[in-house]
Amino acid sequence: MDINALYNEWLEKADGDPDLKAELESIRGKDDEILDRFYRSLEFGTAGLRGVIGAGTNRMNIYTVGRATQGLSDFLNKNYENPSIAIGYDSRIKSDYFSKEAASILAANGIKVYIYEELEPTPCLSFAIRYFKTSSGIILTASHNPAKYNGYKCYNPKGYQMTDEEAAETYGFIQKVDYFTGIKKVDFDEAVKDGRIEYIGQDVINAFLDEVQKQCINPEIVKNADLKVIYTPLNGTGNKPVRAILDRIGIEKVYVVPEQENPDGNFPTCPFPNPEIKQVFEIGLEMNKKIGADILLATDPDCDRVGIAVPDKTGELVLMSGNEVGAMLLNYILSERKAKGTLPATAVAVKSFVSTDLAEVIAKKYNCTFKNLLTGFKYIGELITNLENEGRADDFVMGFEESYGYLAGTHARDKDAVVASMLICEMAAFYKSKGMNLVDVMNSLYDEFGYYGNVVESYTFEGAAGMEKMAGIMDTLRANPPKEIAGLAVKAVSDYKTSKTKYTDGKVETIDLPKSNVLAFALDGGNKVIVRPSGTEPKIKAYITAIGDSKENAAALADKLIAASNEFMK
Repeated sequence: MDINALYNEWLEKADGDPDLKAELESIRGKDDEILDRFYRSLEFGTAGLRGVIGAGTNRMNIYTVGRATQGLSDFLNKNYENPSIAIGYDSRIKSDYFSKEAASILAANGIKVYIYEELEPTPCLSFAIRYFKTSSGIILTASHNPAKYNGYKCYNPKGYQMTDEEAAETYGFIQKVDYFTGIKKVDFDEAVKDGRIEYIGQDVINAFLDEVQKQCINPEIVKNADLKVIYTPLNGTGNKPVRAILDRIGIEKVYVVPEQENPDGNFPTCPFPNPEIKQVFEIGLEMNKKIGADILLATDPDCDRVGIAVPDKTGELVLMSGNEVGAMLLNYILSERKAKGTLPATAVAVKSFVSTDLAEVIAKKYNCTFKNLLTGFKYIGELITNLENEGRADDFVMGFEESYGYLAGTHARDKDAVVASMLICEMAAFYKSKGMNLVDVMNSLYDEFGYYGNVVESYTFEGAAGMEKMAGIMDTLRANPPKEIAGLAVKAVSDYKTSKTKYTDGKVETIDLPKSNVLAFALDGGNKVIVRPSGTEPKIKAYITAIGDSKENAAALADKLIAASNEFMK
């Protein structure tokens, strides 16, 4: 591949967006800058496309979006009779622009398009696919990544992200499309006029909220709890639907962080709009000095993740992890539904296998079947669909991932911060009526089941050299797995790429999950280190489980395991 020839071709032909032309001119003669933009084409996988916004084959722009959409169109026309698609987008830079570009291409290829009138959360896209019974769905979002990123996620007719097989076939079509000459397109406004593109109206949003509201367990307690909530949508899509659902269940005192209320893809007050990071709460924490809220909520830009901060008995605000919120929600839903007689005898709960094992112990207490699946909410969506096919959709209680993604109900097949925000506030109101805050609740679970310390360490590897480095780290760990980590013996190594678990006593077991580039090291005492490259970011993540009889003991062990993980990443 001649990088300079590619660059020159784009310099000549990429005139559909003046921003791209200016960027290409600005890097003329800068070999490293040109290489970074053209050393590869953005890969299309089960998470679709994700990359930095800008010029080149390794960037998100109208040509990479157009090429992907033409390939998707070819895939849909091959596999479906009279195909249709739903499209959503968030507040990111050019998300609305890219969504209209995609709609114009799909319509030109004879595919009926349903597109939201304004930015909406990712779960609303999942809902729309099933509502309109479309063949596919697209959402333009980069979730919680920094402002320079955007992405293009594709869904199948069941409402969850494409499977490996669907994505691979689509990518095959994409690779045949020329960026500049291979894309069909019609005028967007003309296609709206003649019905090839149809706007999704408020009636669909209301239907979504109706389904979310059905998950409320104790509406009367919520209405009478006088709960105070500070909420930030982090300049994303959550502002309207989250406030609407909290109003529906009777929470009147909702104070929205004004600097983070309205859509803004630059995320001026939070460069990393990720509710896992303390920084996103800083303005809300300052605001809380006057309000004295019971809980602070933050949803990410596409409103599929939610984080919380809660005051303890001293008034100090405590940021709670995704694992803690997942465990508390599961315990609340199971205990309250059992008390009300609405918990199915064959109830099923599920989490990603890197999330806290505390959830599995809680589920056992209520005789709830528990499943551990690969990271990626599509696997939880697939499980719900399988239950539905067996006539058991109502058996699904809840699914979650440690990365702040939760789902109760079957209205969506992706994580949903709208329903999660509602249930978290309901849970806070319920325990407030009993004189407890959520810190008290979490401590009571630790007292009952033991202290599970869960830490996620992220290691970033940018650019072409970074991709190589990531691959080398995984190859080394796979070829020469450690015999001990932080002084704890490795009892078993699970390689999800080969679907084998090898024990130190020589026993080998097959892993009954799809293949994935993940290594899990099971240590003495139930402790764990799981190493997994991100599917959407230039990162390797180490998921650490440290179990102790106290917070201090677990934290000390976690520190040792983190230090050992740091050595792996050198």
